[in-house]
Amino acid sequence: MIITPVTMLVSAKQYDNCRNRLSDSIRVVEMSSNDAWCRDVGPTFLKNNAGILRACDWTFNAWGGLTDGLYFPWDLDDQVAGKICELTRIDRYRTDGFVLEGGSFHVDGEGTVLTTEMCLLSEGRNPHLSKTEIENMLLEYLNCEKVLWIKDGIDPEETNGHVDDVACFARPGEVVCIYTDDTSHPFYQASQDAYHTLCNMTDAKGRKLKVHKLCVPRKPVLLEGSETIDQIPGSIPRRNGDLCIASYLNFLITNGGIIAPQYGDENDSLALKMLREIFPERKVVGVQTREIVYGGGNIHCITQQEPL
Repeated sequence: MIITPVTMLVSAKQYDNCRNRLSDSIRVVEMSSNDAWCRDVGPTFLKNNAGILRACDWTFNAWGGLTDGLYFPWDLDDQVAGKICELTRIDRYRTDGFVLEGGSFHVDGEGTVLTTEMCLLSEGRNPHLSKTEIENMLLEYLNCEKVLWIKDGIDPEETNGHVDDVACFARPGEVVCIYTDDTSHPFYQASQDAYHTLCNMTDAKGRKLKVHKLCVPRKPVLLEGSETIDQIPGSIPRRNGDLCIASYLNFLITNGGIIAPQYGDENDSLALKMLREIFPERKVVGVQTREIVYGGGNIHCITQQEPL
């Protein structure tokens, strides 16, 4: 059995609750933050050919700062990556003046970065930089050679279109992309555009991408029970009937496994079947994540992996 060590970052208020509920094999660390999305506020780890780890500590501004960010302040969130690097004793590269979130890109491990124009070119991120300058920053900090740009994501209001709800690398040369033929589905146009764009792309090694389709929930997931959600002053309110950014693509690839979202939708089992065909070498496990998606993200968004 392949084991994945897990560390949970929790608020001071929830520390006792988490420690009592979680297995002793899970490390629980108190961590102050403004929200809960470690993918975006945590460090991006890199490993060189000698096996030495470093980390990118991206400047974080709550997905758009004072232009169209989701809340204020975000000062505690912007400290999380540095604190994690302190705990793990890993040197970091701080990108002062360059805003980025970990959920806004994927890499293939062989020099290719995948991202969206909707997010990285948004006015609230780095308006002082051109597309070429942003691309060069990605290549430099991630030690990559080529950026593949998809036009749009599926959540313009939350993250300005993070790619981790739309497409990701399954392995070098292969990409998974959400897809639907239902023209009435709210994710139809973005999924169609992303799929056809990727089918005509090559990676940093010159390989034409093999693109795997991944279904979307048959019925759009709408928010229920908003009265039970803690409303934070200054954040976007949650209302019953709001469209949730429910994508099966927001899964976590971990040691020997895939942890995938489930929504109580008739396509849940189909999504797991498709992922098992794409990742035959991994154990695919589905987890009900409606309550997470009500907050605006999913499994990939609340996690951040560290290479062994």
